[in-house]
Order: sequence, then C-alpha cells, then structure tokens
Amino acid sequence: MAKDRIERDELASKLMETAASAEDPLRAMAELLTDFVMEAEVTAKVGAEVHERSAERTTHRNGHRERRWDTRLGTLRLQVPKLREGGYVPSFIEHRKRSEQALISVIQEAVVKGVSTRKIEAVLEELGIAGVSAGQVSQLCAALDDKVRKFREGPLGEIRYVWVDALYEKVRVDDRVESMAVVIATGVNLEGRREVLGLDVIPAESEEGWAQFLKSLKERGLNGVKLVISDAHTGLKAAVRKVLKVEWQRCKVHFYRNVLVHVTKRSQAEVSETMKAVFVQRDEKSAKAKAADLVRQFQARFAKAMEVFENGIDDVLSYLHYPQPHRVRISSTNPLERLNLEIRRRTRVVGIFPNTAACLRLIGMLLVEKNEDWLTDDKAYLTFDDAPAEESIKVVSMAAGQ
Repeated sequence: MAKDRIERDELASKLMETAASAEDPLRAMAELLTDFVMEAEVTAKVGAEVHERSAERTTHRNGHRERRWDTRLGTLRLQVPKLREGGYVPSFIEHRKRSEQALISVIQEAVVKGVSTRKIEAVLEELGIAGVSAGQVSQLCAALDDKVRKFREGPLGEIRYVWVDALYEKVRVDDRVESMAVVIATGVNLEGRREVLGLDVIPAESEEGWAQFLKSLKERGLNGVKLVISDAHTGLKAAVRKVLKVEWQRCKVHFYRNVLVHVTKRSQAEVSETMKAVFVQRDEKSAKAKAADLVRQFQARFAKAMEVFENGIDDVLSYLHYPQPHRVRISSTNPLERLNLEIRRRTRVVGIFPNTAACLRLIGMLLVEKNEDWLTDDKAYLTFDDAPAEESIKVVSMAAGQ
C-alpha cells in the first residue's frame, strides 16, 4: 500500500509540475499520462524495463515515432515507442479508433438524410455525445478530408505484388443517385508487409478510369511490381498491360465461378473437383496437361463452360511462375475481398453518400487505419528471402516485357 501511495504522489507531483509550465495544462497532462500508459504497455510486451537485463525479454525498444492523436482536449503529440521486432499500437488508440468510426458513420448518415450541421449537434447529444458543436462537426470533416488527401497523395515505393478491385457505392450527383466504383489497390512491400496503395471514386470501371488510377500510383513512386492480381474485367486487364506493363493474374476464385455458371447444378461439384486437380500442380506444364484432360472430359457435355475455361486458363495459372510459399495468396483477390467486406459493413450504415468527397472520407479513413494495422503487424504477410524465387521472378518480368 505504501509503495502504491508513493507512486500516486509522484504522479500527482509530475502532473502539477507539467501543468504549471504549459500553455495548455490539460493537454500537457494528457500527453504525460499517455506517455506513462505507453511505457507500461511496452514494458509488458517487451518483458523488461528500459536497459533491464531479463531472461523474459522478447525484443528491444527502438526509439520513438511521433503520432498525432485528435481528442476533445485538442491535438496530442504522442511519442509512441517503437520495437525492433513486432509492432506496437497503444491500446487507448485502438479503443478510440472504433468510437471515431462510429461517430463518423453517424455524421455521414445524418448528412445523407438532409440534417444540417447545426442539427447534427442535437443528434449527437441524443446519442450521449455532448459538447460537439456544428462548427466542430465541420472541422472534423475538414480534418478527415485533409488526412485522407495526404494518405492518397503520399509517396509509394517498391511493391512486389499488387491486388486491385472495385466495390460500388451509391453517391448523390446533382439531383441523381448513381452507383460509382470505389477502386482500391493493396500490395506487399519488400519487407513482406501489406500496404494500402491507393483508392479513388470513378464513374465506372472503364479502361480509361483504371488507367488513370494506375498512373496516379506510378506518379507517387510505385515501382518494382511483378504481378497484378484482379478479376477479369476487360478494362482493368487492358490498363494493367498498358500502364504497369507487368504480368497479370486472373483471380482463381472468380474463374471458378465464371466456368461453373455454365454447368448444370447437379454437375457443378464434379466439374469443380476436376478443376481442383489443375490448380494443385506444382508447375505450369503439369497444370496445362491436367487442363487439357479436363476439357476433353467435359467438352461434349458443357461446351460453353469449356470455352470459358480454355480462354482463361493461361491467365489464371500465372501464379505458378512465382515462389511456392506465395502462390496461395497471389492466386486470387481473396485478401482484398475480405477488406471490401469490412468496408461494406460500415458504408451500409450510410446508404447513399451525399457526394464523392464524403465517400472518399469514410472509406479513406477506414483504409488509413487498416494500413497502420498492417504495417505494425507482428507477422509479415510474405517473405522474400529465397534466391531461386528471385531468379524465377526476374524471368517472368522479362517475359512480361518489363
């Protein structure tokens, strides 16, 4: 008890000392408290105090990174500890993140329903969120727009694999409600970690729209791409070949669906099982031999399905040109589809966005947070430490004309 009491007295003394010398006492005390919390959490994660020798230590501290945290007390400048191995995100930011998402969703929904910013204050008070004025609502939107803009315009680097996809959201344009494509690109960098590379809202998935999006990624510094994974949208495929000039992988999952839609329901399981034999092969030659067997087996019964299969099999086997440990993840757009599901769970609350800026604001903030989670994940998504694999990728790049 005595030790606990001394610690509380010391903390109180530090808080009063900090407040006395600060222009904004409350904000200064909040920053001090967050420092104490972060150091305690990092100590628990590392298994040792600063400079302490301990057999239970799991990693070491590696300096700090500054992080802005917007609160009702104002903007706090956090000095978040970094670790040599594994990431660290303060627990109170994780909690705050969920509450901010909910708040943003409420504001967006209110705007869509024609509620003015002044009336939003009353809506928030009904939800128990008091003290947020109409001016603060406008400032919040402006601050989010600025953060999303910086994220969308930030520099990119060398990315090995790129996944691209689109989801459609209803957006109000003048007096009409239109279904617009939200195009998203993610990738894996040379450290094996996933990144959100970019997003945009375009009227439709035309070749021109996709080409402009991919060009914007290149202008921000995207380089080193070896493979792009997507569904079989004609405009997207053409834009990848034209702008990035790299090999293209047709999503294996979408390919299955494209073939099976031309097969009777009672025979779909049979055809699907036979197709699986193609995709478990370890090299392209064996896979194409199995593919030829499949076509011969089902040609008479399902001619249209086999036509779709033959026309797409070369593109859907591109993943076999790459390292074995990577193949499961680069053979489909499933990683990006899961991200899309998370986005839809939140945009469903909104229904119809009042404009494209509001759509970019909400989805952009979700992607900013997801990007931070990926970059601080304890485990890499892929590894690039296999010399033969590097040679294999070089050969593919030459074949693709890079």
